[in-house]
Amino acid sequence: MPGSSLWLTPPPSHPLYPILSFLISQRLPSDFPSEAGAADARLTPEFFAPHMTLSSGISPDLYGDDPQRWLDSIPWPSADEVKVRFEGINSQDTYYRRCYAKVKLDEGIKKIAGLARSRGVNGEEDAKGAKTQEWLEWWRKEFGPHVSLMYGDVPISDDGLKEIAKVVEEGGVKLTEPERDVEGNGWNGGVVWLIPTDKDIKDWKPIAKRVL
Repeated sequence: MPGSSLWLTPPPSHPLYPILSFLISQRLPSDFPSEAGAADARLTPEFFAPHMTLSSGISPDLYGDDPQRWLDSIPWPSADEVKVRFEGINSQDTYYRRCYAKVKLDEGIKKIAGLARSRGVNGEEDAKGAKTQEWLEWWRKEFGPHVSLMYGDVPISDDGLKEIAKVVEEGGVKLTEPERDVEGNGWNGGVVWLIPTDKDIKDWKPIAKRVL
């Protein structure tokens, strides 16, 4: 993945952080090895921190040798404004979106993703900029906000998704009822990570963090 990315992760103390980490790193690769890539010699199950990608394609020239200062300079919304709520599971023919939990696209999610895109890629002040508004519409139509569960090259069948959804829900994640605050169906606020995603996945580590 070219450049760096901005992620929104659950608060470290939130119950979903260890639940999603376990599903991503152990439970799903164990229960669905072919879906996770273990049956393909070119692929191995990858561990990545649970997150919702806000934007990718961020040039390191933007933050230079002080990534924390750059991240702190962005007027991020408060935790109360950002509510990540799951609304189902999906698969696409894209490596980083082979299996993911869909996230409800509300005004808070638009605001934080639009701000990340405007400051990180488009050279605009906020999500109201013309280029960022165009990107938000494209993003909504193509895939929208999501939390990846498995990476891989081959899409997962509907029957496979049903089985995965069952395991995910048994693990403590609620994939429905995005209109309500139900235990396990998402989190409020979180931590923004700046990650150099042009490295190998095993080397994806945050170089700056900002708590909402």
